[in-house]
Order: sequence, then structure tokens, then C-alpha cells
Amino acid sequence: MSVVYRTQVHDVIIRWNFVEIADHTQAIRRPQAFSRCAGAGWVYSPTSQRLLVFCMRAAPIAFLNPSSPGYLTKQESIAVTGVDDLLIRSLLDKHQFHDPLDEALNLGISSATWPLFGLLWPSGMRLAERMARRPVSGERILEIGCGLGLASLVAHRRGAQVTASDCHPLAHAFLDENTRLNGLVPLPYCHGLWGTAAAREDGLPVLTHAHDAPLSGLFDLIVGSDILYERDDAGTLAQFIGEHAALSSEIWVIDPNRGNRAAFHKHMAQLGFAMHEQVLDQAAQGGEDAYKGRMLTYTRELRGNT
Repeated sequence: MSVVYRTQVHDVIIRWNFVEIADHTQAIRRPQAFSRCAGAGWVYSPTSQRLLVFCMRAAPIAFLNPSSPGYLTKQESIAVTGVDDLLIRSLLDKHQFHDPLDEALNLGISSATWPLFGLLWPSGMRLAERMARRPVSGERILEIGCGLGLASLVAHRRGAQVTASDCHPLAHAFLDENTRLNGLVPLPYCHGLWGTAAAREDGLPVLTHAHDAPLSGLFDLIVGSDILYERDDAGTLAQFIGEHAALSSEIWVIDPNRGNRAAFHKHMAQLGFAMHEQVLDQAAQGGEDAYKGRMLTYTRELRGNT
């Protein structure tokens, strides 16, 4: 596993095979316990305010970058049934945060929700598995709220015509890095924000501009995972989907039983979509956690220009 330690002053990328992570108090009291292990040492994490003690089989390779941001990442090989494993760089955990220029805050992303884009979630895995089984054709595919874009990467690797979108200011950079790690050509990405962004923590108005090009065009298949995470009485998500769905189109939503499905069903029906719901409950097996959720499929067949 690779761990990237980032600070505002420098960026140290350390690649090693972990043998042991010990309690730092024990390491300080008994440093000789690590003296026989090549590359033993410790790294202080300002985010978690902990001293991480490591013992490596091989010495690290470090690179310095004077302009890197203050968050930790990890790199893992992710197995998706039906396709080759993917190398994915993600945030180290849900405690990471770095928004020095208020770019995320200006888009309505609070400090509590800032790291969510950069983690792999069970519903995202289920969507990626579905994309691995989807026959590749000339259809135009859009993933909304893509986060790390695992489903988009799976479809992209298989040769599908896919565009990823999210509103987080770092989503594009992480997608580009994961595309590079897997030896793929760049994957199209657009900024996609539906409805009115959440209120800023400091009460100031929310700005909805972004560095990335705004989402445009119509798509035959629109997919998303765990995107019904908040009440949406105004139907802003359904409206956003309606603006980008071709007249004849299909929508996939993997939902971990968030409880906001009924209102979303209603708003999608008003746009002419018929709904089919499939239970995806799965018991824990092979080291994989149990999962409870639903696959929501919405279809619309209308005549006219697409």
C-alpha cells in the first residue's frame, strides 16, 4: 500500500509494505523494538493529531513538492467483479479536510462533508459492478455525484462513452490521477451541481461557479450511487437529471436505503419516467461487509430529437 503524506509546506510520498503500526507511546518508550526493522520511523498526522509509527521491509521513496495541500491519501488495488482490478487513490479516511481558499465552502460543501467525495463507498462498488456487466454500445453515459468515479473508470476501461461529474473541487484531480494510475486515456469530466447548494457555515452567500466546465448535453444512461442522501422536496435532483436525460433514456440509482426514495419516485414520474425497484441486500461474505440497499431503474421512452 502507498501512503501519501501531504502538508502545506511539503509533500512526502512514501511507498512501503507495512509490517506493523504500533502505538506511538510504546515506540517512544522502547525505540529499540524498531531498530532491527529497515526504515523504521514515525510520521505525525496533523489531521488526526496522532504520531503514526511504522516499520518497513524496504526503505521509502520520497518526493518533495513545495505546493501540495494538507491531506493524507492512500492507494489500493480494488477488485470489481467482471473486470481487472483497478488502482485507486483515495483519501486516507473521513477525517481529512483541506479547503484553504474556501473553494468547497463556496460550493456549499461543509468541513463535515468535504472528505466524502474521496472515499470508496459500498453503493459505489455496487454501481461499478453493474457497469462492468453493461454491454458496451454507442450510448452516452453520465455518472452524477461521481466522487472517485469508480463506476466511470470501469465503463471507461471497457470502451464505453462516459462522462463523470461532481461538484467537489478536487473530484476532477482525483479522477485524472486514477485514470493515469490505470494507464487509461483522460476521462471526460464536468462540474455538476444540482439545486441550491447548502448554506455556508459562516452564513455568507454560496457561489456556484467552479474551475471545471459545467455539465451540458443529453445522455442515454445516467447513473449515480448514494445520491439520495438528503431531503429534496423541491425535486432539484430529478430536475437536474431531466435537464441532461435524452428523451428516451435510462437512469440507475444505487441507494443504501436512505429513506428519501418516495419523493424522488414522485418527481421522476412527473418527468415521464417509469420506475423499477430491485432489492440488493447481501449478507457478509469473504471478508466483505453486509450490504442493504436498492437498485432503482427509471426508464422513459419518448419520441422526438435526442
